[in-house]
Parts: sequence; structure tokens; C-alpha cells
Amino acid sequence: MSLDPKDDRPVMPPVRLPSVDELARQALAAPLLSRALRLAAWAEGGVPVGAGGELLEPRLAAAVDELALGDDPEGEAVTVEAWNFAVDSGLVSVVETAGDGEREAGAEEDHAVGLASPDKELADLADGDPEEVLGVWSDGLEVVLSDVATPSFEELLGEDLAGLFDEDGQLDPDAIDVDALEWDAEAETGLLDSVLGHLYLLGVTDEDGQGVTPLPLPMVAAAVLLPDDAEELTDEALEDVSSLVVRLDQWFRVLADTGLLVYRPIDDEVLRDDEDDDAPGGVQDIGDADLDDLTRYGQVRLTPLGFHAVRARMREAGVEAPLVGELTAEPAGALLDALTERAPSDATEEAQRWLAEREPAAAARELLAAARGDDPAGPARRLGCQLALALLGTEAEPALREVLDDPELGGLARVWLVERSAADVPPPPEEMVFWLTIDTLAAQLGTESEEEESAPELRELVTGLVDQNTAFLDRAWRTEHPATADVLEAVGRMHPDRQLAKQARKAAFKARSRSAV
Repeated sequence: MSLDPKDDRPVMPPVRLPSVDELARQALAAPLLSRALRLAAWAEGGVPVGAGGELLEPRLAAAVDELALGDDPEGEAVTVEAWNFAVDSGLVSVVETAGDGEREAGAEEDHAVGLASPDKELADLADGDPEEVLGVWSDGLEVVLSDVATPSFEELLGEDLAGLFDEDGQLDPDAIDVDALEWDAEAETGLLDSVLGHLYLLGVTDEDGQGVTPLPLPMVAAAVLLPDDAEELTDEALEDVSSLVVRLDQWFRVLADTGLLVYRPIDDEVLRDDEDDDAPGGVQDIGDADLDDLTRYGQVRLTPLGFHAVRARMREAGVEAPLVGELTAEPAGALLDALTERAPSDATEEAQRWLAEREPAAAARELLAAARGDDPAGPARRLGCQLALALLGTEAEPALREVLDDPELGGLARVWLVERSAADVPPPPEEMVFWLTIDTLAAQLGTESEEEESAPELRELVTGLVDQNTAFLDRAWRTEHPATADVLEAVGRMHPDRQLAKQARKAAFKARSRSAV
């Protein structure tokens, strides 16, 4: 699965998911699985089916009545979808009973070649293990997603299908020139995956709360199709977005019943009348719509169950999709490695959950031990350690005092103690002050790309730390920190004072010369 053709190695923000029990409850309440369970129970004793496991008359009509859909114009189609879901998810098992030339005498359906009955192990699924519920739901969902990404023969070949069927009315595979079909199965699947991935990303980064705000379809289509740096939409781009909006409308109408997403379809008024407008796409004036108007082009959002399903698909494809709270039982090292990769609010919540499972002083000792190291990732670990320690109260003080003489941890320990007005905190040696400053800058620079080094916040931090001590650059290059030269070079790039910037570059040269000796 390719999440997004614009990013070969995507990394998702952490997602919040309800408990497995709650996800299973949502799966059982989804219309498609709920109907499939009713039909599976209805099939007790066996139901004759066709070669593909499909219901045939008169049993199909009976199934429609079982779901109380007899008065619904779409009742038969909905019933077929529910039955197919039951078969595809394993709720119903099909056993072949006769070949084409050996059909049992007296069979209700002339074309019945199999017998469908509920799977005994899944008969009580609604009262079963939540993981099993989610497994059955996921199996059925995968088939639905595959079907959504596969166009019908009518869509591929047009409405004129004459010559594709034999004398018995059966489709003749030899009559179809597969090579001539303008359909790329891998590209279609990749497009659907990209759409789901963008719904996931836009949902977890929603400022109003994960997945709370429904997304207009044009926004989703534009996110999928257009480059991130696109400033102005061309007519061709608008046509592509418009065309995808219509496809999304078709896809989401089907997927809504699975419980994967919540969807409000496109208003009929904005659908294009092809007889009056020959332009491609299918919806009118999408380029002129303001934000309020965009909601008329359909709105969609993933459900918590949808976030769970898309995350599982991404993880299977090797995409990093962390879960808030998944580090609770992990060692401190795993926590610190993750914290600096996450947004401040997510990092704080993750640290809070981790700390809640531990005694304060013991947690502080574990964090401090994991923060040590002169490897390139060491500064980032200590930055994460400071974030986690900031959430602890005075109960952790004994652990912080134990590292006051540690050259790597003594500086941050003193800062922690002073911020809590602890008594008898010894002043730090000069070397420790400079080491902590270099370490802090190295951690911040290590979380930014070169392009982001121009961010005002980072420039302000660098300038502030350097300007606090007028002798910083004269002394800093002697600091025994593995990142000293790199930090000083960054100061030379970022400091607004040209004279100080030049001085920083000279200090960086001295640091490298010193370390080479």
C-alpha cells in the first residue's frame, strides 16, 4: 500500500483510539456487519447459493424481507451487499454441493451449486471476544475496499456490452480484451490508499479534536492530487479535483455502511448535468466555491473505528503510525526516543501516561539513566527527559540530587531543583554550564531540518542563549561536547548579528581543530 505518492516515507502523527471493547462495539453497530450477522443467523440450516456464493431467487427475496427492506427501493442491493459481507468475512461458509451437470434434483434454485450456512465458531460473535469481532469486521472491510477500487464492467466498457455474453447469458471472459482496458489496478488501489491516508492525517491533526470536523470533499481531493507547494490552481488541476470529488462521492457512499467513515453526500444541486455542460469532472463551479459552499460538495470524516482500520493498513505497509499510550509499558529509552518526534501536546500526554504507571522517584531514575550518552541522539533524549521530568513533583527530588555531579545530567538536575525552590542546590561548575547550553542547542537543532532553521522561534532561542553570556563564543569552543562544532556552526548561520555570526564560525573552526588533535 502506498499511502501518498508525494511522500515515499511518510510518518503519521500519533492517533488516539478508544479501547478494543469500544471499537468492537462500534464494529457490531456498523450497518453492514449488523445486517450480515442477521443474515448469517437467518441462514441456519443452510441456504442454496450460486457459484460465487450469491443468493438466488426466491431466497434473495426472503433475505430482503428478513432485513425488513421490502419497501426500500435499494433494499435488494443493500441485502446483496450484506450477504456478500457475511460470506467475505467468514460469518457464512459455503460448501459446494454439485457441479454444473450434477445439480441436486428438487433444488430450489436452478443454478444453485453450493450450500451456505453460518460458521459455527462465529455464531455468537456479538457476545464474543472483541479482537475476534474486529478481525471479522476487518476481513469484510478489505473485500469492500478492494471492490470499491475495482470499476464495474459497465464503467470499463461502457453501456454497450453486446457480444460479451454467451448463449446462456453468462459473461464470456474470452470476449474481453483485458490489455485494451484503460485501468491500472495498482494505481487505483494506490489512489484509494492515498485518500484514506489523507483522511487519517487531516483527522489526527484537526485542531478541534481528532476526526471531529468533517472535511469537504474538494479539500480531500486537492490534498491527494496537488503538490504541497501549489499556490494557484490551473484549470486542468480544477478539473482533476472535480473529477476525483465525484469518485470520492461514489466510494464514500459505499464505505459509510462499513462504519469506516461518516459521510454526507454531495448536494444534488451541485451535480453537473452532462447534457448541458460538456466539461469533465461532474460537479459545477468548484473553483469558485468559498469555504461554506465547499460543504455542499460532500463532507467526510473517519470514525474511531476508521482510524483503527487505516492505521492497521498503514502499519502493514511499513508506515510509522504511532498510537498515543502505546509506550506506557515500554522502557524509558523508548519513551525518550519518541517524545521529541511528537507535537508538544502529544509528547506531554504520552509522558503523563508513562509516569502514571510508575512511582515518581523510580521513574525519574529510569529517565535519567536512559538520557545518558554521547551519541548523536543523546541531546534529543535529554530534551525529552527534561519534558518528562517537568511533569513530576518534589517526590522525585532524591533521584535528581543523585546526579548533581554527573557531567551530562548535573546541569538539567540543577535547573529542575531550582525551578522547585529546592534548598541547598550547589552552583554548577563553568564547564557544566557551557555543556548544558551546547546540549540544549544541539537537541533543538537536531529536531529541525536545515530549511526550518530560519524559524523565528529557533533563531530567538539560539540568539538568547548566546547573548546571555558575552564570553560564550570565546569559551564555548573548548566545551567537551561531541556537538560543540556543529552547534557553533549553526549559531554562525542563524545569529542576526553579523559580527557574532563570524565569531561563531571561527569558534566552530577552533572546536573542530581541537577535536582533531
